[in-house]
Amino acid sequence: MKSQIKWSEAFIRTLKETPKEAETISHKLMLKAGLISKVASGVYSYLPLGLKVLRKIEKIVREEIDQTGACELLLPALQPESLWKESGRISLLGKDMINFIDRHQRRMFLGPTHEEVIIDVVRKRVHSWKELPIVLYQIQTKFRDEVRPRFGVVRAREFLMKDAYSFDADQEGLDKNYEKMREAYELIFKRCGIKCQSQKADSGVMGGRFSEEFVAEGECKELEIGHIFKLGDTYSKKLKLFFLDKNGEEKPMIMGCYGIGISRLMAAIIEGNYDEDGLIWPRSVSPYSVLLLPMNMEEKAIKDTTEELYRSLQKNNIDVIMDDRIISPGIKFKDGDLLGIPFRILIGKELKNGKVELKLRREKRTELVKVEDILQEIKKLKCKDYQQEHENLKARKTTISLTTKTQRLKE
Repeated sequence: MKSQIKWSEAFIRTLKETPKEAETISHKLMLKAGLISKVASGVYSYLPLGLKVLRKIEKIVREEIDQTGACELLLPALQPESLWKESGRISLLGKDMINFIDRHQRRMFLGPTHEEVIIDVVRKRVHSWKELPIVLYQIQTKFRDEVRPRFGVVRAREFLMKDAYSFDADQEGLDKNYEKMREAYELIFKRCGIKCQSQKADSGVMGGRFSEEFVAEGECKELEIGHIFKLGDTYSKKLKLFFLDKNGEEKPMIMGCYGIGISRLMAAIIEGNYDEDGLIWPRSVSPYSVLLLPMNMEEKAIKDTTEELYRSLQKNNIDVIMDDRIISPGIKFKDGDLLGIPFRILIGKELKNGKVELKLRREKRTELVKVEDILQEIKKLKCKDYQQEHENLKARKTTISLTTKTQRLKE
């Protein structure tokens, strides 16, 4: 079911002035458009519009990760110190880990990452080569006590991530799952409207033998939005993650891990999709598809036509928000541009001629459309957009596969 709401019923609070602490364009616009609200340094509330965008990003991520054959689960945010002692990573992350002593005098961590926990799940349940490969993923909140949180949600102390983990019997299996994830990442970023490039990277505290990071274009230099790792047996040996092979010999599982910063993706999308007036959401992640903007809701003809269009869009499962506020048109225009909703339908002076004004947020031009034709026009544009995305994805998949094969041959 698509969503629809009247502006007067929505919790949308835009700001006239940009908060002084905002450094990057994504941080400025997220605050100004009412997507987030600062609670403390590096800690933000996601307001209704921001949450809708997050959910649409999550949907894209789930669709593409599910296509790789991965299964979704949910791991706890709380993690016992004992698991981290097994892996020996407490000293590596140090003060970045937020921790406390519970009432039983046991130290607990708010998870900055989940390798230890996922291994504990798998090692209790998988023991034979016949049960491999396995790929599991989650979308979960992470916590890191950053020394200097910056750029809004880009470097925050609490953030949302998709993290996936593959378990294979050998290196060949890992290589296959790694390439599946790599291709899925390319498609996710493409569908989200993000221009990015992948490059070899330092594995850092994650360890492993090889990793690549995905870096988005924007004001935040080196904005990493994804990182994939070939961990090999780095964790398996330390945490006793073994299986019996065909010959009955005990061997360590070969692991990979794959992360995407969901909340960072929102910032990256904004960094590449804005103008001097505000946000320009790609249609795939926009909180709404259509903004209905009546010039004067106190004028009966305008009010009746607006409400009729609102109901019609609802019935056709099109995300729509109706600006029913009794305020000046100038404020409505300004807020509409700031929010960046792809299609704006203006109901105003042309209504006497049986027409409304259609404007695409990404374009400067407007078009007059007959009231009775506007629904079909919106459908046509959305259909055209969907077909274009489908063709782009098909071409992208072919390009990615060919590029990957070429790269591996060179290696």
